[in-house]
Amino acid sequence: MNFNKNENQQMIAQMVRDFAEKNIRPNIEKWDAQEHFPIDVMKQMGELGLLGVFVPEEYGGSGFGYFEYATALMELGRVCGGVGLSVAAHNSLCTGHIYYNGSEEQKRKYLPKLSSGEWIGAWGLTEANTGSDAMRMKTTAVLDGDEWVINGSKNWITHGLSGDVSVVLVRTGDLLDSKGISAFIVEKGTPGFSAVKIKDKLGVRASETAELIFDNVRVPKENLIGELGAGFYQAMQVLDGGRISIAALSCGIARGALEASVKYSKEREQFGKSISNFQAIAFKLADMATQVDAAELLTFQAAYRKNNKLSVTKEGAYAKYFSSEVSVKCGNEAVQIMGGYGYTKEYPAEKFLRDSKLMTIGEGTSEIQKLVISREILK
Repeated sequence: MNFNKNENQQMIAQMVRDFAEKNIRPNIEKWDAQEHFPIDVMKQMGELGLLGVFVPEEYGGSGFGYFEYATALMELGRVCGGVGLSVAAHNSLCTGHIYYNGSEEQKRKYLPKLSSGEWIGAWGLTEANTGSDAMRMKTTAVLDGDEWVINGSKNWITHGLSGDVSVVLVRTGDLLDSKGISAFIVEKGTPGFSAVKIKDKLGVRASETAELIFDNVRVPKENLIGELGAGFYQAMQVLDGGRISIAALSCGIARGALEASVKYSKEREQFGKSISNFQAIAFKLADMATQVDAAELLTFQAAYRKNNKLSVTKEGAYAKYFSSEVSVKCGNEAVQIMGGYGYTKEYPAEKFLRDSKLMTIGEGTSEIQKLVISREILK
């Protein structure tokens, strides 16, 4: 096994790090306080090829694999979990769903705009009363002539307001029937399609979250993705890849917390010497560093399998579960190491902790990951 970053990873890591330090870090406090989604920065990242990382060049993407994709998200997470989450959701969910399951016509119509950042993408599975229990979704689509009529709502949707195109999972069959769910593409501005911003989130506040509302929204039959009734299977496939995204982002948040803790521990003095000289602090840093490296290894293992078209159900769950929990642990330890300062917005620890918590919830909770893992090992 080769544990060295390939040439593309090294290039992307440096590019994203430079971009983040120049365009993201100076603004994170303002964006966090105002819950501002920096769509202009997203579009700049599209120009850099970061919004279509694994989309082939023939569809306007960068044509890279999941090693490069994970590397980019790790670098973004080091600086701002909110911006990183937006890039992850755009790539893995909306863009990924169309790329892996869309028709040739759909790919050529939507992927170039999504990959370039001209259009921002959203993806809707969750509803107010159905998170992990997706097969009880109430949003429906009924065929009326050459159009599908969608009614219902979706909740906790990244880019729900700013998204130019949304991929939504709705019920086209019986309740609790896994073959009764289908995926549709809905463009912004379609009559009856609206969104309401969700405010006052704990963390990732620079990433826009909204409720999508469908009131007799009519979409043409050609906006159905894949076969009728294949939506649930498609969503599970998309989430397998999406969990690599969240794992990578979690690794970035955890490493950012670790780096901030190391820096602070060297600068902060107590009893006449820097606190990094005290074993109580040094051992915390050792635990954090070990866990972050282990999380990255699990994430790149899943990325390797995704690149080689191998099953990633178990490995993606491994990576997402472990990395997200590590990010919370590292955020918590960063606050502890910085003490009273860590509890204020003057220092970065508290934001790492706030941003990290969503990683254990979004795209499948830690409990769901353990369910997936246990099912896989008990087959």
